[in-house]
Amino acid sequence: MDKTELQQITKFLSQVSFFSEVSDISLKHLCQNLNSETFYKGDTIFEKDDAGNAMYVILNGKVKIHENMHTYGFIGKGECFGEYALIDSQPRSASVTAEEETSVLKIERPYFIDLMTKDSGFAQGILSVMIKRHRELDSTQEQLANSKKQLEQANGKMSGLINGAMDAIIMFDSKFRIIVTNPSADALLENDDALQRNVLFFFDEASAELIESIVKNEKEDNVDALNNYLPSVVKVIGSDEKETLNEGTISRYGEGEDTFYTLILRNIEERLAAQDTISLLTNQTEYLADEIKELTSNYGIIAQDDTMIGVLNLVEQVAKTDATVLINGETGTGKELVARAIHQASTRNDKPLIRINCGAIPANLIESELFGHEKGAFTGATASRKGRFLLADKGTIFLDEIGEMPLDLQPKLLRIIQEGEFDPVGSSETVKVDVRIIAATHRDLLTYSKEGKFREDLYYRLNVFPIVVPPLRERGDDIHLIAQEIINQFSAKLNKKMNPLGEGDKALLSRYQWPGNVRELQNIIERAVIIAQNGNISWDTLIPKSSVDGPIHADSKAEKIYSSEEMTKLERENILRALKKTRWKISGKNGAAAILKLKPTTLTSKMKALNIVRPI
Repeated sequence: MDKTELQQITKFLSQVSFFSEVSDISLKHLCQNLNSETFYKGDTIFEKDDAGNAMYVILNGKVKIHENMHTYGFIGKGECFGEYALIDSQPRSASVTAEEETSVLKIERPYFIDLMTKDSGFAQGILSVMIKRHRELDSTQEQLANSKKQLEQANGKMSGLINGAMDAIIMFDSKFRIIVTNPSADALLENDDALQRNVLFFFDEASAELIESIVKNEKEDNVDALNNYLPSVVKVIGSDEKETLNEGTISRYGEGEDTFYTLILRNIEERLAAQDTISLLTNQTEYLADEIKELTSNYGIIAQDDTMIGVLNLVEQVAKTDATVLINGETGTGKELVARAIHQASTRNDKPLIRINCGAIPANLIESELFGHEKGAFTGATASRKGRFLLADKGTIFLDEIGEMPLDLQPKLLRIIQEGEFDPVGSSETVKVDVRIIAATHRDLLTYSKEGKFREDLYYRLNVFPIVVPPLRERGDDIHLIAQEIINQFSAKLNKKMNPLGEGDKALLSRYQWPGNVRELQNIIERAVIIAQNGNISWDTLIPKSSVDGPIHADSKAEKIYSSEEMTKLERENILRALKKTRWKISGKNGAAAILKLKPTTLTSKMKALNIVRPI
């Protein structure tokens, strides 16, 4: 059906009495699945006792309604027949035969019922017409005096449709006196005898004023027809004082003293609760999806160098405990991978790992993001929200860039660490949670705390088990293994066959200092694979030259002779690098002495001679 035909059929149906209360939008929905059929004079459209499965609207022509030789009447363009087949499949009560060439629109029951369910505006319009017909039964009875049985069937079916509706249907007159209710309305109002009572008494003040203003404005504006969704949710207060939130529609028919209004209300309490649950589950699903994505495409933690093997050993040691972990390392070193490894190796690995970047969320929103908020807690809080600590209950929360957390929020985090509880924004109710906390930062939090930029007590609470992730430039041949694995991943993803790294390639990769660490390596390799020709990568055109020119021309510098003062300075800088790498641990397997291949006593002596003192 093209656009022009759709408009014509919609306009035509709007003038059919059965659809007179249905909006144009809903009529367009109806027209999307209608069939047009043509019958010639004498053709039987259906016979008495046939199973009902559709109703018909006459586009052009005329039909006869009859039983054998007895004729009940004739109907023509714009009139309907067979409506009751939309409700059930009871046998047809009469036969219908074309009196001349007749075109009809056929509306089948399954599609009609589906539309009634999905389009509340359509359902409300149809119900309004049926209710109107219900009130006009006395007049209909006079017109169909010879068809009493058919009238009783129509009355029963329409009443069944109203009484069987799950939505509450309330009709009231121009003085707001209730004149019709269905069982759903009686249950909503908690009253089986609500007739003749003022309908406004069953609403809270704001909702009563809303309904009253709609009716009043409609009268003053002399609107021909009222058929609107209620602009906001209304609160019904039953006779037993049970309060419920409802959405609905209001419509009018009749004129003057014979004006009546129909309210169709739907209780949305369960839906709101379901939406809240869905929101919680959706958030958890998003976090879990992110976790799965990381676990399946992050190239794992590739480690053969002793520095990173030491980190993995620490992961194994702390994973089975609930100790708070502080991961320190430069940007891009893989701190989040270490956090995920701890979670996966822990007893909480069947629960969510919830991640939040404290530096990526505006300061005015991070409290709500972490701890949640109640509806109306601040401007824009139109609904309650579960915070990420609640989403992480029984699991792990990873606080990335913890050094960026606002100072005024840090006491709340400290309370969770100490007592396992917090108060959502705008709530006086304390929430208890069981969460394992892993934090990460590229900053020196101890120095930060001395400068008043981070709470010192929070630092010590977070630093129960510190782990330092070494930068890529200090991981030896790991860089080659990681680079090759990333090349393989992007090669498969982009369906491009790549040659393995050669010795020259490895030398170039090792000479560069990689200030962006693994993340920078990943970005360069992705670009390299995209522009690679015949499986070869020109690393010298991709790696910043300023960082490798010096080492590449090392032969020219090998002839330089250093003075005693320069040698002392070089040795001092080398020892300082080793001490910083080990966080000033001198002896032991992972101490600075082991890295420098010196005895701890020898290193201590050199530190004194070179005036190397650990900073406070």
